[in-house]
Amino acid sequence: MASFRTRLTLLGSAAALTVGALAPAQPAAAAEEHQWVALGDSYTAGVIRAAGNTFEVPRDGCERTDRSYPQVIDRDLGGLFELTNVSCGAATIEDVTDTAQHPIGRHLPPISEDPDYPFPAVPPQSEAVGADTDVITVGAGGNTLGFADLLMKCPQLGGESDGKGTPCKDALGAGVPARLKKVRQEYDRMLSVLHERAPHSKILAVGYPTVIPKDTSGCGFGDLTQFGTITQGDLAWLRHDVLEPLNKAISDSTGTQDAADFVDLYTSTQHHSVCDDSKWVEGFVTLPDQLSFVHPNALGHRNAADHVEDAMLNAIS
Repeated sequence: MASFRTRLTLLGSAAALTVGALAPAQPAAAAEEHQWVALGDSYTAGVIRAAGNTFEVPRDGCERTDRSYPQVIDRDLGGLFELTNVSCGAATIEDVTDTAQHPIGRHLPPISEDPDYPFPAVPPQSEAVGADTDVITVGAGGNTLGFADLLMKCPQLGGESDGKGTPCKDALGAGVPARLKKVRQEYDRMLSVLHERAPHSKILAVGYPTVIPKDTSGCGFGDLTQFGTITQGDLAWLRHDVLEPLNKAISDSTGTQDAADFVDLYTSTQHHSVCDDSKWVEGFVTLPDQLSFVHPNALGHRNAADHVEDAMLNAIS
């Protein structure tokens, strides 16, 4: 569902058209179209089938989907913004800033094989940004933190402990502060680079949604549509000590950049985690047989689109 501000904008446009139809014809003025560049990782690109179909032909391996939030916003506000979407699954902050990335597509052996793999490298995402860019949206940090790595190791450790205790925290918890420090340092540099490339643009740093609920007792141990064999104790640790601090690191970075604002997705998704009945983030798999590896579905991207749209409209008002 479109946000209130978006619906109001569209209603206002319709009203203006109606009035214009009744008034004497005047020379039409071309509407200003703002240049928008969407940067980010798989939480921006979409990647999973529950977030739509990939649309690039030929595929570049970044797996942008047609129901991801940049594409949803492009349909909502296409008359106001011209979108350049270079987000890419598995992108790190450095891939956004200055590193050429080798996309993996859906190639996750031994779980899945992608017949088009390997893919050619794609340029650093920041190269899509220029002096004429008006708005930049960027959602990155999870891969620099190594969240996917944790999602691979925690189920193994949880299975070995028969679902008891916090084996993943015990094994890996000491390294998390250094991971978060790296995110903060690289995020600060990324924002500086983007500001240098587009000094007059507004940068919108998009945070991550709620993935794990506050009450993990509703997460079923061994359920692959949720978190598989990650223990409830480790889920609580991942939420409180990993994912919430990740959002804070991103938000704190925007506080050092006058041209950047933080778009909070965490608050609006509190009751739509992987373990909720009305989930906006899929678990390890989406029934019947789709690998989703803890990514937002189309409902999650629709919610993200509403919040990012409002921030974009504020940026040009």
